[in-house]
Amino acid sequence: MRIDSLACSSGSEADGSRLIIDRISSHLPTSRYGRVTMSQPYIRPLLCAGVAVTLMTVGVAAQDSPRTPWGDPDLQGTYTNKTITPLERPVELGDKEFLTEEEVVSQEQSRLDRNQDLLLAPPRRTVAGGSVGGYNNFWLDGGTRPTGRTSLISDPPNGRLPVRTVAAADRKTAHDTAFPVDGPFDSWEDLELNDRCLVWSAGPPMLPSAYNNHFMIMQTPGYVAIYVEMIHDTRIIPIDGRGHLPTSLRQWHGDARGHWEGETLVVETRNLRRTTANAAAVGGDPVLLRMANGSHEDTITVVERFTRVDADRVHYEFTVEDPTHWTQSFTGEFPFVALPPDEALYEYACHEGNYSMTNILGGERARENATNDQ
Repeated sequence: MRIDSLACSSGSEADGSRLIIDRISSHLPTSRYGRVTMSQPYIRPLLCAGVAVTLMTVGVAAQDSPRTPWGDPDLQGTYTNKTITPLERPVELGDKEFLTEEEVVSQEQSRLDRNQDLLLAPPRRTVAGGSVGGYNNFWLDGGTRPTGRTSLISDPPNGRLPVRTVAAADRKTAHDTAFPVDGPFDSWEDLELNDRCLVWSAGPPMLPSAYNNHFMIMQTPGYVAIYVEMIHDTRIIPIDGRGHLPTSLRQWHGDARGHWEGETLVVETRNLRRTTANAAAVGGDPVLLRMANGSHEDTITVVERFTRVDADRVHYEFTVEDPTHWTQSFTGEFPFVALPPDEALYEYACHEGNYSMTNILGGERARENATNDQ
């Protein structure tokens, strides 16, 4: 076991502490959980929680439940949640909850074959005035293996999102009418949160995406920090018993508070910031969570559970509840799998080379000019 202590201050240095972040990159690669490669500005948010921070790696011990030096269950590591299992169960599967072993193998082989076919396929050129498309398959990394379930959602029993309330359905219709997906885009605020590099798949809930599905869990006495590869988001979760922030203080990732229930870290999130822009402006969130957060007041709650299963897996479960939007709560679950030692978590500089903002807004102005000239 190796322990490296670091401290940070708010900048005033009133407590005499200074952020010590050199040598981190030389320490982290030796972790049994995987490695991280990123620049200092993106490590800083993980550490500046106003307390002395301890980064540690714990060797594989002959015990069922490893512990941190201060006695908490040890969830630390670098993981991936990528999977080809869909959020909702396909309707044609009915009540089929689990795949057979043969079906798991078949689905994985089909995805591997598809990836190989796309890798060897000849390029298809875009044409002026047509769709520019998206990333080709080379840049995507959504995984190749199903979880064994037919959907990430485990409750309701049909594996699908529950029905919206009448009021929620009316709100969505009005929202979609006011903010159609194809614009007009009067400003950057009409664009998706992921286009703006604000929010993507950090959660809650922490759902898999098409790529950048890696993240790191770090623990200190009183805090758990989850660094997410996508848009380099960091969730800092107090576990010291403090209450939630006032509902007037909403944040993109909500206000998370955690506690331990035996071996399980339970995180309750409230105060999610509502989305008022484009109907798809949810940061890559297929649940449309931020758009679903009540009509005016804060009504949504997300509860997440993290439980170490073995040295290489953490079981993740989430439950979303909002009686003003859904007719019942819903729950999902899937594994977090530790990265192999030869894989790294790299910095994702979201705005580096990101031309979508200027191009979309520039295209909208060009469309306006063309309309005005007619």
